[in-house]
Amino acid sequence: MAKILIRGGTVVTMEEEDRSAVIENGEVAVTGPRITHVGPAGTAPAGFKPDKEINAAGMAVLPGLVNAHTHAAMTLFRGYADDLPLMEWLKEKIWPLEAKLTKDDIYWGTLLCGLEMIKSGTTTFADMYFHMNQVAQAVEKIGMRASLSWGLIESPPSSTVGLTLSQRFADRWHGAADNRITVMLGPHAPYTCTPDFLKKVIKLAQKLNVGIHIHLAETGQEIEDIKRDYGTTPVQLMDEIEMFEVPVIAAHCVHLNEEDIAVLAAKKVGVVHNPESNMKLASGIAPVKKMLTAGCLVGLGTDGAASNNNQNMWEEMHSAALLQKVASNDPTALPAYQTLTLATVNGAKVLGLSKEIGLLKKGYKADIILVNLQKPHLYPHHDLFAHLVYAAQGSDVETVIIDGQLIMENKQVLTVDEEEILFETQKRAVRLIKNAK
Repeated sequence: MAKILIRGGTVVTMEEEDRSAVIENGEVAVTGPRITHVGPAGTAPAGFKPDKEINAAGMAVLPGLVNAHTHAAMTLFRGYADDLPLMEWLKEKIWPLEAKLTKDDIYWGTLLCGLEMIKSGTTTFADMYFHMNQVAQAVEKIGMRASLSWGLIESPPSSTVGLTLSQRFADRWHGAADNRITVMLGPHAPYTCTPDFLKKVIKLAQKLNVGIHIHLAETGQEIEDIKRDYGTTPVQLMDEIEMFEVPVIAAHCVHLNEEDIAVLAAKKVGVVHNPESNMKLASGIAPVKKMLTAGCLVGLGTDGAASNNNQNMWEEMHSAALLQKVASNDPTALPAYQTLTLATVNGAKVLGLSKEIGLLKKGYKADIILVNLQKPHLYPHHDLFAHLVYAAQGSDVETVIIDGQLIMENKQVLTVDEEEILFETQKRAVRLIKNAK
């Protein structure tokens, strides 16, 4: 097994709930896919002989970031449908274009997303889309970690087909790519899936022993429609049909009342805040401060590139922190360290991977990023966490290790041909838009 020693950087383990878990001039030793030592420089076991040593002087060494909700192949639609309300955006622009996507389009669009995420320090993501076999193949090739869900919309007879495809996908890919791929079921939302259909999804999730990834309480219109049709809120409707008896990733959760928040906390639902997508589509500001105070588990996601328009988790952290401050009229809301936990520790918990990733800790998977602190926008060096959340850019990431494998070194992604991906995705995007007119 290959051995790597990262030495001399500021190691941010994220192991504590406060800001104390930082090792100045630290080191991280990696053997195979796992971290085998974390401590001050020079404290690795005497018998540890690395195959590769990385000089991390001037760098922050962090757990890889977790993008807990996106639609990876939607990178092909980046810049195509902007400045529109959500339902108009979906029905008039996105869904018609998605109907023209081929399996190969999905594969290349996912590679483009993976390339963008790696180059900005995201090592794990949760994806909901279709033609998911191609998504999994792209994840396997580029070397990332991912939780993948076959998107389900109730439109008979395709809804039955979707359940069958989801089961086949789970059978093939759950635990694949050296266990870097996990599978969940992906019913789109309460307004595209009836309670009866969702009960079938829940039953299948229980049978397969997997979780569910769903959009929930995203817009005011969704709240009105569910209230009209079922006399309750989307969150409480999901609770009534016992969806929260299985692990759930609930994306957005923008429009919540106090009872909704209490349910999400009590049922340990993994809420994913997508601040920039929610801002762009004018969906609203999720009450993250209230959720965290109530004990909810909250992670961060970018959503797809058609509604963001990038996959940069550093921007997402920055926006999340600032939005909570202005929304609550409280400058202490969502401080820097807590924001960083949303993108690391909490993201791992949301995906059900908290025993494997999210920390720099002995025995954990070696998903590690090195952030260059020797940049003008990161000087002077006062508060590391303030710099990481409020000033750092995705382009500051220099090196990425996933599952113990060196995936990016000195900004060069080693697992794929970047020029080929850019060429293929541009060619396919032009074809899609041309055919849409």
